[in-house]
Formats: sequence, structure tokens, C-alpha cells
Amino acid sequence: MKDYDVVLLTDSRYVNPIKSNDYIENVLKEDELLLKAFDKQNLKSTKKDWNDPSFDWESTKTAIFRSTWDYFDQFPIFENWLDQVHKKCKLINSYGQIKWNLNKRYLQDLESWKIPIPESVFVHQNSNLILKKIAKEKNWNHIVIKPTISGAARLTYQLESHEIDDFQLKWIDLTNQEEFIVQEFQKNVVKTGEIAIILFGGKYSHAVLKKAKKGDFRVQDDFGGTVEKINPSKDLITLAEKTIQKLEPIPFYSRVDLILNNENSPVIMELELIEPELWFRFKVDAAKKLGLLVKEFINNLNSYSN
Repeated sequence: MKDYDVVLLTDSRYVNPIKSNDYIENVLKEDELLLKAFDKQNLKSTKKDWNDPSFDWESTKTAIFRSTWDYFDQFPIFENWLDQVHKKCKLINSYGQIKWNLNKRYLQDLESWKIPIPESVFVHQNSNLILKKIAKEKNWNHIVIKPTISGAARLTYQLESHEIDDFQLKWIDLTNQEEFIVQEFQKNVVKTGEIAIILFGGKYSHAVLKKAKKGDFRVQDDFGGTVEKINPSKDLITLAEKTIQKLEPIPFYSRVDLILNNENSPVIMELELIEPELWFRFKVDAAKKLGLLVKEFINNLNSYSN
């Protein structure tokens, strides 16, 4: 008999924090809403730091990723943990989808499926490519660079053409350490913001608009960005659902981040299947929907094991 039906995965900062602020309070509230949803489904649940060495992962049937927002700062440790823990309990979302979604090269798969994304140049580690040459060949006067494995805008920079030469040494240092993406800067990230569409079981639930604070381009609330609930157009909802329907199995939860590109056409900036913020607090039944999907999954596990 397993001790738990589901473990909610977080990181050490959000397990009984001594100090708090508005950001941390929102994280705790989001996690608590999901734990309450599990409780209403009569699921035995708990919340654990994914990197807790004392926890026995064989003591739970499933583990669901939520606020594990330190993994990209210690990726080799996380990847090793991931490769081991999936043998001990079922992961939500699935192990295969988590692995696929870890590296932003998944954008190339989206492109091959005729899903619109920003034009992207993937730069291998230790490639020693000249950043200005990439921008010139693409005729990009304003670019953004970011690691292929990242989150919370880690090591993300925007550069105008006159700044690129001076950034070259930094660029070489960065790409000696890891792989990067180069894209044309999308002005609507700042002008109109980024739309995040949340889906459960591949079906639209709700959406928010993320906007950067004045003078910044990063929409994350870590950097002073704001968020508000919105009602997106049917075209955007259809694009988000179409994208998720390409995946097998359909993820329990997903977030599709879209913008209008420099030609004012919708493109997918990121597809979040690991630990996206889902803004349960903006939709009354959102956590309930996910709790029900997890309950159904666990019931199927129980039936299979019997």
C-alpha cells in the first residue's frame, strides 16, 4: 500500500518558508488550491521539494510538477533525479513529455507540425558563432537570446544592432556553457503583452495577459510583470487546442504562451508542460478540473494493478 496517491512537487523555497512576500504567497495559494482539489477527490496528497533526499518516491503512486522553479539552476541534478524517479512513481505530466519539453528545441517539432512559432536560430554549445553574423544574415536589427534549457527569463537578453558587437565576448562565454536560441525581438511582447492559455486535458480552461513593467521586456512577475485574466479570441483558443492535440498522450495540464509577432500574426512563444504557473486563483473550477483528471488517472492505475 502506497502512503500517498499524489505528491505535489515544489522546490525548497516553497516548503514552509520562514519569510514571505506577495510572490511567495501566490505560489503557496496556488499549491494549496490544488491540494484542496485532491482532498475533495479523496486523494492522499502531500507537498515535497523534488530534491528532498529523505523522501521515498516509491511511497507515492504519482507526482505532479508544480512550483519546481529551481531545476534549471541545477539541471544535471534534476535530470538525474527525473531519470530515476519515473521508475518509482508515475509522473504528471508524463516522463516522456517532461523530457521533451525541457529543451526549447521542441519548437522545431512544433514548426514541423505547421504550428506557427517565431523564426529561431539554435546555437550549439561551444559553436563559437558570431552573434552579429546571425543577426545580419537574418536581417534582424533587434534580437533576443535565451538558453534552450531555462525558465524565469534566466540568462535572457535583448540586444539592438549597435549593442551586439560589444556583447560578443559575453556571448562566447554563454555559449561555451550551454545551448542558446536567437530570435528576432518581438515588439508586441512589450507593446501588447503575452497571452497565456491554460488547458486541462487538452481543453481550454482560462487565459491571462502577461505584461512587462515599463522599461523591461520580461513579462514574468519575478521582474515586476503584471498579469490579468482575459477572454482570448476563438482563433487563439483554437490554435492552443490544436497544438496540444498534436501531443500523445494529451497532457493533464498545459500552458500555451502566444503573442502577435512583428507581422501581427499569432505565434507560439513557448509550450509549457512541466511547471507552468496555471493561475488557479483566476478560475474557480480550474484546480477542480485538474484534480478530477488526476483522480481518473489514479483510478485507472489502481484498476490496472488489480
